[in-house]
Amino acid sequence: MAETYDVIIIGSGPGGYVTAVRSAQLGFKTAIVEREHLGGICLNWGCIPTKALLRSAEILHYAQHAKDYGLKLEGTITPDTAAVVDRSRKVSGRLNSGVGFLMKKNKVDVIWGEAKVTKAAKGNEAGEVVVSKTAKKPMEPQHPVPKGTLGEGTYKAKHIILATGARPRVLPGIEPDGKLIWTYFEAMVPKEMPKSLIVMGSGAIGIEFASFYRAMGAEVTVVELLPQILPVEDAEVSKFARRQLEKQGIRFHVEAKVTKVEKGEGQVTAHVETRDGKVEKITADRLISAVGVQGNVENLGLDALGVKVERGIVLVDGYGRTNVPGIYAIGDVAGPPMLAHKAEHEGVICVEKIAGVPGVHPLDKSKIPGCTYCNPQVASVGLTEEKAKQAGRDIRVGRFQFAANGKAIALGEDQGFIKTIFDKKTGELIGAHMVGAEVTELIQGFVVAMNLETTEEELMHTVFPHPTLSEMMKESVLDAYDRSLNA
Repeated sequence: MAETYDVIIIGSGPGGYVTAVRSAQLGFKTAIVEREHLGGICLNWGCIPTKALLRSAEILHYAQHAKDYGLKLEGTITPDTAAVVDRSRKVSGRLNSGVGFLMKKNKVDVIWGEAKVTKAAKGNEAGEVVVSKTAKKPMEPQHPVPKGTLGEGTYKAKHIILATGARPRVLPGIEPDGKLIWTYFEAMVPKEMPKSLIVMGSGAIGIEFASFYRAMGAEVTVVELLPQILPVEDAEVSKFARRQLEKQGIRFHVEAKVTKVEKGEGQVTAHVETRDGKVEKITADRLISAVGVQGNVENLGLDALGVKVERGIVLVDGYGRTNVPGIYAIGDVAGPPMLAHKAEHEGVICVEKIAGVPGVHPLDKSKIPGCTYCNPQVASVGLTEEKAKQAGRDIRVGRFQFAANGKAIALGEDQGFIKTIFDKKTGELIGAHMVGAEVTELIQGFVVAMNLETTEEELMHTVFPHPTLSEMMKESVLDAYDRSLNA
């Protein structure tokens, strides 16, 4: 007889495992199905291990510039590629184990294998999930199947939540081969540091890898189809970030695309076509394809059940509900923005709605922060200046430079700025954009302010500690209203 649950979640990435924890807290008998590794791409091959790599790059940068801080380091400071990668994998492994602990602590059953939804709930009859042995070889063999997990078989649940995430998008003719053409999987575990690198795509993933490999000593060229790098960011922030990255030696080709890749002996040659039709051949040791991701919707049985899927994305309402009762989707597989924190919050909303928790409302995607952990860091929330104007908003814009902040100067991090955008009529904060040291930590202050519908008056009368980088946030607000005190 099939084991029956209240909720079965397919996929244990940030969205999946957080949903499982909340589901258990709400009193549901819960199971989670995972085919490869607890924690999904984020903990194992994305958000966390990349930050470990970038931290190594940051420490290397400081060591190589120790004299700027009055310190003398003897000898040449060079990266140990194997050690850098090993540290990153250990960080990942620690968090992977942590997810296993959370499942056990919350009495969530882990079912190991590949899931297919064969039946949706109907009336009093539960939905059905068939789990088979994982056909795809796990990317990370050092993470064995956790003890006490379930395996192949048929499982039933009234509510089935898809949290299957996404994978790198592949362009025809430029398919990754794991040797010369990489996705982020291979880029995170290089056996040796390439001397030169081409990065296709200048979104967060592409720019983070460009920043890391340049810090490690590689010659880096970035190719971007659109007119600006970091296309979703405010144009002013993008321009500043590009200028700083170029100072580090990264080369950019915007309004350009890779039309062809020729493989040689240990090298690739990319044919880069510009907007005017000219083609330049660029040769490098490796090429990273970072042209976006696509949802994992295949082999889940969705077509047979009539679940609506469009362009690799499962269509859902504000509560994660698909067009088929009893089947839900959250996170990357449910569409952009494809961010771990968005997936987590969507999962909580979805399962709380199922439980009938009072006051649950759809996620406001306009208030989801985005962060890019390159050097300098970039962070933002809400509308860019251009989007605000396109929306017909009458706005006030404030800016404050890192160069005028005492803490930034003391840290030796005086390059960057904070930009705030307000609705002129209401004083509503509708956008905040930052570039510079630690802005990925600062942005949350503006996220909280936006969620609380804080006005410019309230922000201006908030006391910020001194000396801190956060003081620039208040100064940016003051500047929007011609009241800046330190610029």
